[in-house]
Amino acid sequence: MADPLSIRPDSSALLIMDYQTGIVARVPVGADAAMKRAAALLTAARLARVPVIYVQVGFRRGYPEVSKRNQSFSAMSQTGRFVIPDDPDAGIHSAVAPAPDDIIVVKKRISAFAGSDLEMILRARDIETLILFGISTSGVVLSTVRQAADMDYRLIIVKDCCLDRDEEVHRVLTEKIFPPYATVLTSDDLLSVLRAAS
Repeated sequence: MADPLSIRPDSSALLIMDYQTGIVARVPVGADAAMKRAAALLTAARLARVPVIYVQVGFRRGYPEVSKRNQSFSAMSQTGRFVIPDDPDAGIHSAVAPAPDDIIVVKKRISAFAGSDLEMILRARDIETLILFGISTSGVVLSTVRQAADMDYRLIIVKDCCLDRDEEVHRVLTEKIFPPYATVLTSDDLLSVLRAAS
């Protein structure tokens, strides 16, 4: 197995998840700093030829994908939010805007894999290692990590680019829940790894 702090660009992908305008706005602390760190990682990943994949939640007009049995998403379907392309809040935040060659995946639930074609893209590119971060730690990051671990991906989580409205929940997840499934590191650590891979 590869050293946890080394990556092969040809079999790795960086996932930036739910960094959408309306979601970033709901995080009370740390969003600006996290977006600066995320932007630096995106640049380094592109230079290292690691594919960058954006994951965003979004729905069609009328929310045909949302079941009335789903408590959280059925409540959202009454608001008109996150309809693509109608709702500006559904768009990726301008501070971490995609480059022309980046991939955008639209999901329908919390996990990056739920209702999206992410798995197909990863299989098509023979991806084995997922480097990931997102908003929120207790939402998209937790759900995606659990599913990706069960799918046998090697996982690297960038903890200071993950945000949550509850800082204690973020701490417990990154310090206690994630380490058995993933290498958890900082953006500075990952920058060093990506520069070494360039």
